[in-house]
Amino acid sequence: MIAALIRWSANNTVLVVLATIFAVIAGLYSMTRIPLDAIPDLSDTQVIVYTEYQGQAPQVVEDQVTYPLASAMLSVPRARVVRGFSFFGVSFVYVIFEDGTDIYWARSRVLEYLNTTAGRLPTTVTPTLGPDASGVGWVYQYALTSKKHDLAELRSVQDWQLRFGLAKAEGVAEVAGVGGFVKQYAVIVDPQRMKTFGITLEQVRNAIRASNMDTGGRTIELSETEFMIRGRGYLKSPFDLEGVMLKTDAGTPVTIGDIARVELTADERRGIAELNGEGEVASGIVLQRYGANTLDVIASVKNRLASLKASLPDGVEVREVYDRSELIKRAIRTLATTLAEESVVVALVCFIFLLHARSALVAIITLPVGILLAMIAMHMLGIGSNIMSLGGIAIAIGAMVDASIVMVENAHKRLENAPPGSDRREVLISAAQEVGPALFFSLLVITVSFLPIFALEAQEGRLFKPLAYTKTFSMAAAAFLSVTLVPALMLLFIRGRIMPETRNPVNRFLIRIYQPIIRGVLQVKTFTIIAACVILGLSVIPATRIGSEFMPNLNEGTLFYMPTTLPGISITKAAELLQTQNRIIKNFPEVESVWGKAGRANTATDPAPTEMFETIINLKPQNQWRAGMTVDKLIAEMDASLQFPGVSNAWTMPIKARIDMLSTGIRTPVGVKIFGKDLVTLERLAKEVEATLRKVPGTASAYAERVNSGYFLEIIPDREKIARYGLSVEDVQKTIAMAIGAEVITITVEGRERYGVVLRYPRDVRSDPDAIGAQVLVSLPNGAAIPLGEVAEIKRTQGPTTIRTEDGQLVVYVYVDIRDRDLGGYVVDARKVVADNVKMDAGYYVTWSGQFEYLERATKRLQIVVPATLLLIFLLLYLNFRRIEETLIVMLSLPFSLVGGLWLMLWMEFNYSVASVVGFIALAGVAAETGVIMLIYLNQAWDETCASAKASGAELTRAHLASAIMKGAVERVRPKIMTVAAIMAGLLPILWSTGVGSEVMQRIAVPMIGGMVSSTILTLVVIPAIYGLVKGRGLATS
Repeated sequence: MIAALIRWSANNTVLVVLATIFAVIAGLYSMTRIPLDAIPDLSDTQVIVYTEYQGQAPQVVEDQVTYPLASAMLSVPRARVVRGFSFFGVSFVYVIFEDGTDIYWARSRVLEYLNTTAGRLPTTVTPTLGPDASGVGWVYQYALTSKKHDLAELRSVQDWQLRFGLAKAEGVAEVAGVGGFVKQYAVIVDPQRMKTFGITLEQVRNAIRASNMDTGGRTIELSETEFMIRGRGYLKSPFDLEGVMLKTDAGTPVTIGDIARVELTADERRGIAELNGEGEVASGIVLQRYGANTLDVIASVKNRLASLKASLPDGVEVREVYDRSELIKRAIRTLATTLAEESVVVALVCFIFLLHARSALVAIITLPVGILLAMIAMHMLGIGSNIMSLGGIAIAIGAMVDASIVMVENAHKRLENAPPGSDRREVLISAAQEVGPALFFSLLVITVSFLPIFALEAQEGRLFKPLAYTKTFSMAAAAFLSVTLVPALMLLFIRGRIMPETRNPVNRFLIRIYQPIIRGVLQVKTFTIIAACVILGLSVIPATRIGSEFMPNLNEGTLFYMPTTLPGISITKAAELLQTQNRIIKNFPEVESVWGKAGRANTATDPAPTEMFETIINLKPQNQWRAGMTVDKLIAEMDASLQFPGVSNAWTMPIKARIDMLSTGIRTPVGVKIFGKDLVTLERLAKEVEATLRKVPGTASAYAERVNSGYFLEIIPDREKIARYGLSVEDVQKTIAMAIGAEVITITVEGRERYGVVLRYPRDVRSDPDAIGAQVLVSLPNGAAIPLGEVAEIKRTQGPTTIRTEDGQLVVYVYVDIRDRDLGGYVVDARKVVADNVKMDAGYYVTWSGQFEYLERATKRLQIVVPATLLLIFLLLYLNFRRIEETLIVMLSLPFSLVGGLWLMLWMEFNYSVASVVGFIALAGVAAETGVIMLIYLNQAWDETCASAKASGAELTRAHLASAIMKGAVERVRPKIMTVAAIMAGLLPILWSTGVGSEVMQRIAVPMIGGMVSSTILTLVVIPAIYGLVKGRGLATS
């Protein structure tokens, strides 16, 4: 069938060329429509349930909100893990779903279960779903600066102008604000004046609420005109608030101004932002909607910002602090450059070996056509262009031209040996039919060998499936073109004077080197095979010395510094520390800008406590760095400069950090999760684990969460005393919430802006425990008031600042950052040390997480995937040869390909990773192809020898076999070396690339390059020896 297709294509050149032109046009169209990104979206499908419970301590939030919600979410279909976070005044419940779950289906199911839990929550709270943003959706961040406006005004600009303007941009899920001051009105009452006038806090609250409203009175008709009636009563200024009447005393009104003062103050802050060590700023964070095209989203945001700038107050400047589009452009530029270099190098290889420009055009034209066909498939399946999908094409380029090279070379050989007067057309078609079917199968082997990558799951699956798709598409396109376009192009271009193979200097050089080797091998076949096995056995040395990791760090061109301080740090001290850190970082000459955040932004996607800092460090182009400076050296220098007491440092990259925190909850390469029932015990065990891990070689930092280190001022009502005064616990708690807690009692409407109004006691009363007990008054039913200290005990205690749960169980994290050590080896040692030195209490247990969790999962999966790959290759080879011995001969080239790959990895100091395993899987396919090509020519030569002996009536002997092997191996060495050289030429530009994504691509390319070298050497030597032994059985010796 394949031979018939080759003949049809050769006989219908015009149709094939026209079809190719249409395919090229479709490919170019698809290429312009494929969305661009730096890396595939690796985040899980997540739905966030966000609940505000103003003024409540974390334990209250956990007991009354997070626990009921998290326990209900455990029953949501396809939910993989449910994480709960209880902070001061806010609850987060993250529901992480299984792979392949549609986000909007997931949101609808969470909403369904959320409705069933409404009755179990406090009446004053309303859970909401977080934005439908991707887990790595923080694609663009900016800061507002001005010399004319204060932080409160800048935050108002962000919240009421920019936020709404940018939210309309295409693909934006949410625009979150952080930093600055959120304006609010504070009614600060004088407790003594309130007592004098006999006014309670409840009366003040009710009066303010009743005085802040507009209403409507339908319509009236006057002089044939309709007038709508409205009553105006919104509070618009402090003066309006001071005029609110509370009661009349002997005909004289008592207003709020008589018992309180009204101030314009800042709302309580749970997050701050700082820029370049110059001071606090108001900032905005743009979150990308799930499935949106990142480049389009950022471009749309920038366009909206440009149009909004004219409406901003005079002097306000919007400064970009993080822009992911730059990373995307750098990544695509790196891959585009690599693809161009590969294409040029492969074209040069074709020309050098053939020394016939028009013949080289067959391979040169086939290559871009194959790439464009892959682009069509990418567009149809919705696969974006990123370093992984384009990387799949990059590692396929060399193999894509193999069929073209061998078919053209075989055509040259057949034309050279054709009798005078032979029909050139028929010779070319016969040459193509001679090797075409086997080549088609060999390309199919390379294609199918990558299919098991689709079995990978979770993050590693999302990372490598685009690469597997494009590699499969590219090789499938090359296989299809080898039996359609290549025969047609051969008829068009292989004409004119062709240099005989015996005069080709490259071929003569190869034969001169290879001929004595094969002659010697045929004399000591058994020894050759034993020597090869010894070399294979020596590969145990690199195999045992190479470490393991999940994935190499992807250099995003932006550093992410994540220090953690001790819990209980005040927002003022956090701002001071953040500014100091940023000032130190900005002084490094490699740093362009530095933007830091302490605490959380106003979004459900940021469950960060105040003690967690996140600093984005934008770096200058590397040509502006100090000589010899690398990213690792820069991080080490910065880390040494940022050693503060009580601060634990961690370094990563922005996208990686978001993915890790979402997938496992751990932001460092290694994390230890300790599960149990009591937070005090959990913290004690976590500290023991932390102290133990610090002693493990390779530990850069270890930090156990201090969950019980928050400081609390507890007010405990005495039930006997409050009963004596005719009060309830609720009466006391309401006083605490309003007088001390500044409960928001109403919202002002000022045009498009909204600000809260709070009611509270003066600072000198609520800032001191003694003053709280003596001067905060609780109103009695008879109108009198008594000090809070008369009915409650006030004491200082410690308790949790953050409560985490995972699948309904309390958990404490230990974050571990490692340096100069492979991940797998470190965790093996760390597990043993922890097991030996930390004794877990009954009901408490440890799990290891972070990137190690991915590594462990990927390792288990690959133990199934790799054997499946080998089985598929064996099956395809057998379908091609239909003989088990020849299939086994080719399969023997696969273990020899490991030798060079392992030694080169050791020399390059690369670790085992999912990327390197993908490289070895890709290597299996191309190594099998090398064996197939060798076997094609050995079989051709042996068949010709058998036919010649049969025609002359001579008996076949081992001498005939040796002669056939010399002919098939030595005389046909050029096409074998050409295919290997083309594959190597396609991989070498990846090896020397240094741009974004090169770290991952090099881990794939290195096993392939090293393996191709060893596989080629051993295939050229060992397969002829094995072939001689197998075919020589039963033959006469002379």
